[in-house]
Amino acid sequence: MRLRIPFRPSRPVRRALLGTAASALALLGAVVWFGFPYPAVDPDAVAARLEAEVRRTYDEAGLPPGSAPERGRIGTSSCYYRGLRYLAHFDQARPDVSGFSLSWRTEGVSEAAARAGLERTRARLTAAGWKPGWEDEHDPGAQFAHPDSGDKVTVDWYGPSSATGTYEVSVYADCGKLPDGFDPDAWSPAPPPPAL
Repeated sequence: MRLRIPFRPSRPVRRALLGTAASALALLGAVVWFGFPYPAVDPDAVAARLEAEVRRTYDEAGLPPGSAPERGRIGTSSCYYRGLRYLAHFDQARPDVSGFSLSWRTEGVSEAAARAGLERTRARLTAAGWKPGWEDEHDPGAQFAHPDSGDKVTVDWYGPSSATGTYEVSVYADCGKLPDGFDPDAWSPAPPPPAL
């Protein structure tokens, strides 16, 4: 039995369909070769976002007075080629793409204070839709990821003794495409607000 096609598109329609199919195949080939593109980022806006999040998370820890944090600087991290281009640039960082991070830490924090701070952070972030990541089963520590931006917040407590340790809050921003001409080594984000 022969299958009959009740409708045969006209020549211009067939050409348009072939053109659309060719474009779709070219796009698929580009995605396979280059991978999905990194989103464009404004490094100053990312730095301000990370600064605000680390400050908020540190503030809600409610550490005793006089527990001023050792404030880190915004750091950049390597990001790699995507798609099949990764094979051509194996383990080679892209100069035009970067991740960002910031950490604050305080020494001499009790485990009870660290657990209370972590629980306040957990309540706020999960209520705002952040997804839990890893969690330390023994010492207070956990990571949370923002479902849209991919930003991560890590709260960790560690130390040489069981009485007191270091309370650390770190925030990370996923890799993003840097503006043309951006030099991470020469970049200095706007100064943060005064220390707590």
